[in-house]
Amino acid sequence: MKLATIRTAGTTAAVRIDGDTAVETGHPDLGALLADPNWKQTAAAASGASHAVDSLDYAPVVPNPGKIICVGLNYRNHILEMGRELPQYPTLFAKYPEALVGPYDEVVLPAASDAIDWEAELAVVIGATVRHADKETAAAAIAGYSVLNDVTARDWQYRSPMWLQGKTFEATTPFGPVLVTPDEAEPASGLTLTGAVDGETVQQADTSDLVFDAATLVSYISTILTLKPGDVIATGTPGGVGHARKPQRYLADGQTLTTSVSGIGELRNVCRAEKTDG
Repeated sequence: MKLATIRTAGTTAAVRIDGDTAVETGHPDLGALLADPNWKQTAAAASGASHAVDSLDYAPVVPNPGKIICVGLNYRNHILEMGRELPQYPTLFAKYPEALVGPYDEVVLPAASDAIDWEAELAVVIGATVRHADKETAAAAIAGYSVLNDVTARDWQYRSPMWLQGKTFEATTPFGPVLVTPDEAEPASGLTLTGAVDGETVQQADTSDLVFDAATLVSYISTILTLKPGDVIATGTPGGVGHARKPQRYLADGQTLTTSVSGIGELRNVCRAEKTDG
């Protein structure tokens, strides 16, 4: 099943995607749908207003998640090729909902930064409340998967040992276009993650290469705090980021950032320099 949040008539609505048609579920967004313990049955049975898929204006797939937890370096081959040891535990940091934009919205390049970088990622969306979950329970709590780009202000990220300030500038993080349930897309079986700038592939990896897979991350994070429906985990990015290149490369006004995961979908976002007063 594929689910999304769309903008319609000045508000938003959760929808189920059926081929060329999107059917409203009666919820204001996907987060509200996932808060229903019977969300799978509710979504499957939905028969609300319908829309042509090619006319949809997608919002972030979960517009206001309670938590967005991101994972640092998490692709095995990239870690090894850099001569590093595989980490024993995940590196975690946070992002806030104000950073999110829709899958085809403009990405804002903050005026305060001269080093905005791309980070193509697979996103995990939680569909059940879990705390201290074992791996089996954690896997069952995953509502599905989506696509995210953790666009990062590198100069702000490395101002201190704490990464947060470089990771959550407003309107920098595209997320969507849909959530795909695990029965239709399973990262452990190998999905292709790709990032491109103006049509040039700059990142590509297989999601089966994740050091900490989705269920492991859900289990680990749920040991720290309760995960709730609609919470998001960004699982990390592979090699190919602009900051690590020689010479370094960063996003510029007018460039198009494309992020895709096979079997899930694609983000296409034009980058625009932030306009500030004065």
